[in-house]
Amino acid sequence: MYNTNFIDKILLNALHEDIGSGDITTSALIPEGHVSTSEIIAKEALVLAGLPFAERTFKLIDCSIKFRSLKKDGSRVKAKTVVAKISGNTGSLLKAERVALNVLQRCSGIATLTNKYVGQIKGMQVKITDTRKTAPGLRLFDKYAVRTGGGHNHRYGLFDGVLIKDNHIVAAGGVGKAVRLARSKAQHLLKIEVEVKNIREVKEALSAGADVIMLDNMSINEMKKAVSFIRQNSTVVSIEASGNVTLDNVRSIAETGVGIISVGALTHSAPAADISMNIILSPSLKKTNSRCLKQG
Repeated sequence: MYNTNFIDKILLNALHEDIGSGDITTSALIPEGHVSTSEIIAKEALVLAGLPFAERTFKLIDCSIKFRSLKKDGSRVKAKTVVAKISGNTGSLLKAERVALNVLQRCSGIATLTNKYVGQIKGMQVKITDTRKTAPGLRLFDKYAVRTGGGHNHRYGLFDGVLIKDNHIVAAGGVGKAVRLARSKAQHLLKIEVEVKNIREVKEALSAGADVIMLDNMSINEMKKAVSFIRQNSTVVSIEASGNVTLDNVRSIAETGVGIISVGALTHSAPAADISMNIILSPSLKKTNSRCLKQG
């Protein structure tokens, strides 16, 4: 599903950032051959996301670590639920702990918030999507978490979709001109989406042949008027709403008749989920090979 080398690169960068020249606390306190068993616990109700990435983090530190998932990504779990058990070299567990939890907490936080938005429009034919407002370098994880929470992905980056925004419009000389320029130069299978702020720009976008019209930062009444006008003139143009979307108003936005609601808050404002790792058994000294961390 994903390029594992790319995932490993992200995780290795995070591990090297955290460990640096070595974990001086663990080295001072834990004998080299010490082994333990630990649990990863959801300390609050959440939608779980990121377990495969957490497991991979431990394996990159120490390929002999045993990681057993007790829940699946996408599961709704209650507070105090054990979601995974991990056993192996104690030093390796402690070195991987923070990075693994950071990824798991971020992904689960995004999935949980996304699921709340999806729940607000239950029963409606509307898609909740993310945006490019993701943590630098973590977009793959962020967008995975949105899907795990029941949402949908908008374009991944600048390379896989035409989305004409306000600065493009100013630079190109107007909505209509921008759409026509994009249509003349873009690959013929790509849809042309354009951001508009009022009915005048809606008319320009329709006249120029836009495939998707994004209603940006419009009031509910303005959106209703825009949707009505678009539907009177086209049944094939997709309509997206964006800007100032909250859990309180997302259903009202959906009721205007738009088909897509993009929410930047899913990834730029989701609180990290409360998840911890606790060592529950630390029985003995045992010779283990914990030198599996890749270099580079």
